[in-house]
Amino acid sequence: MSDSRPEIDMPLATTLIKKETGQKSYPIWLVVNPKHPAVRHNIWTPALAHIQDKVYKEIHKIIDTSNIYFRSVVSDSRIVTNQLNWWGVEIAKEIELFRQIVLENKPKILISFGSFPYEFLRRVYEIKPEKGPRYWGNSNLGLEFERLIKDFDINKTNLVPLLRRLVSSDRFIEGHNCLEKDYFHYVGTKLAEKIIENKDHLDIWIE
Repeated sequence: MSDSRPEIDMPLATTLIKKETGQKSYPIWLVVNPKHPAVRHNIWTPALAHIQDKVYKEIHKIIDTSNIYFRSVVSDSRIVTNQLNWWGVEIAKEIELFRQIVLENKPKILISFGSFPYEFLRRVYEIKPEKGPRYWGNSNLGLEFERLIKDFDINKTNLVPLLRRLVSSDRFIEGHNCLEKDYFHYVGTKLAEKIIENKDHLDIWIE
């Protein structure tokens, strides 16, 4: 089931959230759809628990998460796309702004949550072909995660698409014979493996 269905317009009071926290110099960035800021708790927190657990067990280090850079891809959720206007002029401006920021700071791990943030990042990096609003459902995002983890290269910025939400009927979940808790274990383990492999190239550790 895709998470990119049309959204009901939100009241003005709920459309504006703090756009960024953390430090741009930190190697790990999280980017979200401003309509769904809860993914930081619902998806990232349980995945991070598995990352920290595996990292500590294998190399006895703890990731300092206090400065992870967290950013909404756009500052106002009212300009987030819908089915009829997938990429408007305002979003094009946000893409250009974000492109300048990533080229200047060069994060090593750039994690997105759900369809819109991931396609936003693909357009930041001018990855073709561009995809429409229905393409990045959970199944395709899951497959994309696997592909990009296999191609992980610490010498460049690595896009890491995570799901925004889990639904038990998703083909990705079914195909991996797993429940929600196993998704967090799966992606957390895969990310931890790459972090461990590149531990000497990541300034992320609690000393």
